[in-house]
Order: sequence, then structure tokens, then C-alpha cells
Amino acid sequence: MQSGERIIFNGKFLSAQPTGVHRVAEELLRASVKYLASRPDLAEAIALELWIPPNGAKKAAELGIPFKIVTPLKGIAWEQLGLPFSAGRKSAGRKTVLNLCNVGPVLHSNSLTMIHDAQVYSSPGSYSWPFRLWYRFHQPIAGWRHRRILTVSHFSKEQIVHYGVAPADRIDVIHNGVDHVLSQEPDHRILDRYGLAPRKFVVGLANTQPHKNIGILLRAFASGELDDLTLVLVGGASADGFRANGEPIAANVIFAGRVSDEELRALYGDALALCFPSLTEGFGLPPLEAMIAGCPAIVAPNGALPEVCGDAAIYADPHDPSAWVAAVRSLADDEEYRDRSGRASIVHASEFTWARAARQLLAATLRSLPGKTFAALAETVDPAPAHTERRSR
Repeated sequence: MQSGERIIFNGKFLSAQPTGVHRVAEELLRASVKYLASRPDLAEAIALELWIPPNGAKKAAELGIPFKIVTPLKGIAWEQLGLPFSAGRKSAGRKTVLNLCNVGPVLHSNSLTMIHDAQVYSSPGSYSWPFRLWYRFHQPIAGWRHRRILTVSHFSKEQIVHYGVAPADRIDVIHNGVDHVLSQEPDHRILDRYGLAPRKFVVGLANTQPHKNIGILLRAFASGELDDLTLVLVGGASADGFRANGEPIAANVIFAGRVSDEELRALYGDALALCFPSLTEGFGLPPLEAMIAGCPAIVAPNGALPEVCGDAAIYADPHDPSAWVAAVRSLADDEEYRDRSGRASIVHASEFTWARAARQLLAATLRSLPGKTFAALAETVDPAPAHTERRSR
């Protein structure tokens, strides 16, 4: 039987350097395809397809999911011209486009677009002016023109409404999953490379964006009170980037650069803690990634972090280096407390699965389609509305 509705995943993200947002899109795509394969009845009503630009073929092939190269265009031109033109052709039947990386084709109103946060409004200094200009131009158009807006936390939903991007009654919340971490085999060679001993180091992000607030960690480790521990920063930013911002770089700080998923899993598995002092976050995937690996997360009580991390995380004042020193020392000086925190972290983070997120994504998509048949199918996929509140701290 020919499926009545074709759901097109916008695969532009597969042609770009990977980011946390791209990770979400990739995992949602995988989990959605897997779920549909388990539901022949649903597969009769909808078909999932991955459409990509030509320069996304290599990464798409690595996903192991069938894909279609649409038009010879690339980049923004592919997304804003080639994709909507191809999706809008009536000869191929009805098509809904799912955009999972903050941006979608403004010309194709039959779309659902996931906007992960409103940080181009709340933290403009973290982004270049062309980036801000493009997002501020595009997102309000998508917010009012696209069929539904999706986001990753209730905090992000409130921010999207606050900044006038979209009205609340057109936004569905779908929390990210985190269980992808469990499928990664730890690569412990990274510990040997940097001479790291278990429970003697803390992991953080090497990111100079102001809202990531990594300077507070550098100041904490420059205080002299954490000299017996090492701060390992992973990501693209270098020590010079932080020095240019006037931040101190102590001798016990290591810049590990970009690491593989397997290396990151090894770091989480043996770290004393992950420190995540962001001033705002639309979701905050790294703390949950650490937590599901049994690594306690010390986070700032900002943005979506209390909503996502709940009572399983340790909270510290994002403006007080001594608070981060105290939080780290509480784990370093009390092995039983650290072990207890690690166990509680696993229990909490295990609630966030990609299978659950995919069901919510498909249910939100089905509910947006016209007709009682799709609404009834949505209830069999995820009976609870996608906007159901989750307990927060």
C-alpha cells in the first residue's frame, strides 16, 4: 500500500561539521526509522525519508539509512530553494518536512521545525552578527508559518514565546535522549595520553562562547585549592583563546581538543565529575551524557539545566569560583558521596531515551497532519501529549 504521507527529514546537517544539535538530529532520525520498522500499521500511513544535499552523502551512508540526494545545490541554497521546490511538487504526493537543526525552508509551510533554544536573543554575544541576523530573520517566519515548532525543554519553549518567535499553543516539547552514550566502547588510550588517573580529573568544555561561562572553571582551578586535580577541557577552543579573554590558565589545565565519542566516554567513566557552568542552556546534553556514564555533574542552576538534571546534579553559583571549588572538593574528599552521586546520576539520566524522544517526535508530527486517522495513530505512538510537564528542580 502506498503511504499516504511522506515525512521528509531535512538532512542538510549531514553536510556540515558535527555539533550537539546535529547529534540530536542524527539520533532522532535513527530512532524514528527503527520505531517505524516495528510498526507495519504505521508504515502504511506514513513513510520516512532522508533527503540530503550532494555533499552530505558520505555521512548519510555512515548512518546506514537510505537517503535521496535532492538537487545539485548545497548549503543554504539547498535548504531554502532546492528542498522546498522538491518537497512542493504535487506529482510526488503529500510531503511534510521535518527540520531538526533550528532552521528549515521558509517557503515550505508544510513543515515542523525544531528550535533548540532562543540564545541568539538571550546571549547575542555568543554568536557572530551574520549568524544572529540569519536566525533572527528565519526563526520568527518559521514560528508563524510552519505547521508546528518543536523544542527540547520547557525552558526553551518559554524563551521562544518570550521573544515572539512562536506562540505557546504551536510548540511541542521533546526532551533529548542520552542513551547513545551506552553504545560507545570507551577508548582509554586518551587517559594514558594525558597521564590521567581515575577520579583525579574533572571534565569541562573548551568553548569561549560567553554563555558557556568556562572562565569560572579556569578561575577555580587557578585558585590553588584544586592543585591535586586536573581540569580536562574538550572541544575546539585553545588556551590562547581563553588567554585572549583575560582568563588564567593554571598548570593543571589540559586542552584535549576535539575527542571521539569513544574517548569522551572513557573520560566520563573515570572522571571525578563534569563541570558545566553555563549561564543559559536550551537543554544541556553533556551533563546527561556524563551522568548516564556514572559521572556526577556539577552544573549552574540556569536555563533548562534544573529541568533536565533534576535533583541528581550538584548545583553551584555560576558567578562564584569558590562555589565550584567547594563542589569539586566535596566529591574529591568524600569517596562515598562521589559514588552515591554517580549511582543517582545513572538512574536519573536513564529516563532520557532516544526511543521515547522519537515516539514523541512522530506523535507530534502525526497530530499535526489533517484527519482523525492520523490523530488516532498518534495516540498509539505516544498517548501522553508531547508537552506534558516533567518534574524540575
